[in-house]
Order: sequence, then C-alpha cells, then structure tokens
Amino acid sequence: MVRAAIVGLGWWGQRLVSSAQGKGEINFVLGQTRTRAKAEDFCRQNGIRLVDSYEAVLADKEVEAVVLATPHSQHGEQVRQAAAAGKHIFVEKPFTLDAADAKSAIDATRKAGVTLAVGFNRRFHPSMAELRARVRDGRLGNIAAVIGEQTSYAAYSQGAHGESWRLTEEEAPAGAMTGIGVHTLDSMIGLFGKVTEVHAVVTRRGAPHIDDTTMVLVRFANGVTGTIFCSFTTAQYYRFAVYGTKGVAEILKPTLEELRVTHTGATPPPPDAIVTRDFDTLEAELAAFAKAIRARQPDTVPLDEVLHGVQAFEAVVKSAQTGKPVTVG
Repeated sequence: MVRAAIVGLGWWGQRLVSSAQGKGEINFVLGQTRTRAKAEDFCRQNGIRLVDSYEAVLADKEVEAVVLATPHSQHGEQVRQAAAAGKHIFVEKPFTLDAADAKSAIDATRKAGVTLAVGFNRRFHPSMAELRARVRDGRLGNIAAVIGEQTSYAAYSQGAHGESWRLTEEEAPAGAMTGIGVHTLDSMIGLFGKVTEVHAVVTRRGAPHIDDTTMVLVRFANGVTGTIFCSFTTAQYYRFAVYGTKGVAEILKPTLEELRVTHTGATPPPPDAIVTRDFDTLEAELAAFAKAIRARQPDTVPLDEVLHGVQAFEAVVKSAQTGKPVTVG
C-alpha cells in the first residue's frame, strides 16, 4: 500500500481521500491545507495527521507520494518541489495553466524518476475504455467528428464550499474550460491525438464574477473535427459523442454510466446499450497511480498527451481572448 499525503483539503481534496481511503491501494497518512480548522474533523475521522506547510509534507520520510488538490497556478512549482524530494505525484487537472510550466514540471519528474499522474479520471471509466476500443479497432468506421458537452452548477455550488479560488480569472481562464472543459479536451486527445487548431467563444451568462460558458471548435491533425461545449451555470449534464461512418457512439449522463451505439445501414441492428453503474472513477485513478508507483511506471496518463493538452488549453485561452482561431504548438 502506498503511503500518501493530501495537499489541499477543500471539498475536492476530501472527495479524493474518501474515494480511496481504506480501499487497499493507497493510504492517506498526512495532510496539509490552507485553512486547517476546516479540515481537522475530517482528518481525525480518516486517521490523517495534519502539518502546517508543504515543506513539512515533503520532508516527512513516511510519505511516498503527494496528491495535489491545490490552486491550478501552483501545480507546476509544487510538482517540481515534490520531484526534487523524491516523492511520486498525483496532481488534479488542469495540470498547469501554460505549456512552459507543464514541460518544466514533467522534465523534473522524468529526471527524478518518479511517477506523475494527472487527474483525468474519465479515462478510467469502462464506458470510455469501450469507446476507445471501438474507435481504434474500426467498429465505428472512419471518424468524422466528436462532440463533447458538459455542464454543471458549479458557479453557485462551489461558493457554498468556500472554494472561491476556483472562480477567479487567474485560476479559471476561458470560462468553464478550466474547471470542466479540460476533461473533454483530454478525452478527445486520448482518442484522436494532436490538436492543430482551436477557435473559442466565451461568455458570461450567470456567474457573478467570471465567464462561465465556453464553446470551442477543434481541428485534429488526423482530419477529425470536434466541438466542446461547457458551462458551469446550468443543470448538470454530460454527453460525449463520436460520429463514424459505421455508427454513432455516445457516452451519456454525468456518471458516464451509459454507452449507446447507433449503427448505420439500410436495416441496421438495434443500438448497443452498455450500462456500468456505481463505478468510482476517483478510486480507479488513485488505484492506478498506486499500481504505477509499485511497477515503476512514469505515468498513468501519457505525459506527452498531458503536455499537448496544456498546449491546446493555452491556445483555447488565447483564442478566447482574441476571438480568432489559434494554431496549437
């Protein structure tokens, strides 16, 4: 079992701990957060010892790995510091907010020989794995396009948890792209590879302080085109659809629990419907992180794809600012 520290114990940090503690792969023994008083009861209930600084976390010899649920702008430097201390690292998405910071952090983990995992938990869901298999083995034919839609009510619900840093322009550029759109972008990169161009439109429709709704047109190097729609000012919703010459496959519901495939043809067979209920993607990604550490693997999500995702994200931010298409890389 991997002994880990949780850094950042807001609502999401606590969710990460709760998903994995006592499940056998990773055990959180240490914690550090900005507002200690808000986390003391939670840590007491989960057998987590609190310390007052990140430096104390990195100096603790019991800790093999750190899990970072911290403000996005801090990730790069925290990863470099952890790598220098010889700690394995799991960091929440977005990995960093710019490509230079991402490359520097990845280089540091490679030099140190530690495992680096990034919290793209949707990659670990069976629905996404099945979709990936159908894309790669040709069952969907030639892929024409991909559309990803994800919405939530986070513009209001996160304020109730005191996570105001998530709703600032510094930590959430390009509206909902930072908080939820990066998941869709990563899913697309995992399926179709490198992005060559993006064109983003960002608006503010309900959030009190920052832009909240984002639409992005995406072009991939292999010729596939895509659309990302994300908003955190409306009801929770999720749909990820791939359109191929032999059929349309779509993952439905915020839990990703339903995969539906509609076939083409004059007399097509009935749609395939695969339902996977009660699958915890947070538990799965942290278990994969622990297994990668034991196997001395460098990553759970390919780091070249992580870096390219930050490059594409950076282009989306620039496009949102200029209102023009932006080439990636």
